This record gives sequence, structure tokens and C-alpha cells, in this order.
Amino acid sequence: MMIRFSRAVAVILLSAAPALAWETKPGRVCELIHDGENAFFRVTYDPAIAEYAIEVRTVEPWPGGPIFAMRFDGPRGLTITTDRHIASDEGRSLTVTDSGFGNVLNGLEFNHTATALLGDRSVPVSLDGAAPAVQDFRACAAGLNA
Repeated sequence: MMIRFSRAVAVILLSAAPALAWETKPGRVCELIHDGENAFFRVTYDPAIAEYAIEVRTVEPWPGGPIFAMRFDGPRGLTITTDRHIASDEGRSLTVTDSGFGNVLNGLEFNHTATALLGDRSVPVSLDGAAPAVQDFRACAAGLNA
């Protein structure tokens, strides 16, 4: 009886924990989201303006800095940099937009960790389980362009 009770308590506690999975939300705009321990990541594709965006939102404001980078560590590691990032939400959110996001999507799909970098701050996120969601996101974006 005690084992069943313990399992029931474990199930309740685990189901109350925040979801850390990567997921795709199709719609008029495709979204790939991950609400992780360190940050909220959202990649969007809006076919009305043929534009991709990535947003990295944290609890603490980002420091200022001229170059924002995303480093992907794993079998197809790479680092992407830009000076076209925009801060919002009192500095807690950074957004980068572009007409192509192949390197970002490849980085998310084929690696183990992504780290957002600005100034002296680095925010890592696990890419465990990201690959299927990235594939769904790619299919969503392709479907909106069809």
C-alpha cells in the first residue's frame, strides 16, 4: 500500500512541474517554443512578411553589448553572431529577425546544447528532445509557404 501511495505522490509532483519540452505550435505563424529553467526560447516564422525570429527571454535583464551570439555544442557545433539584436521587456528579452534561419534550425536540431551569449552573460539550454519539434517547425513553415 505504501509503494502505491509513494508512486501516486511522485506522479502528482511530476505532473505539477513545469514542462521543459520543446514543442511546435502551428498556426498563422509557426512557433517553436521551449520554456526552460534558464530562459524561454521562441522561434517563429511569419509567412506574411517571410521572416523568422528568435526570442530569448530571461528573468534578469541582459547586459548591453554590441554582439549577440548563439553557440551550439554537439556533433554539428557552430556559433552564429549578429549585431542586429533588439532588447525589449526592460532588457529581459532579446530578439533577432532574418529572412533565413537554416543555421539556427540546424543548430537546434543537430546539437546537444545551445547557449545565448551577450556581453559577459551566457544562458545555456538543453536541446534534449528538440529535434522532432524542429522538424515539425520546418514542416509548418514549408506548409505555410506552399
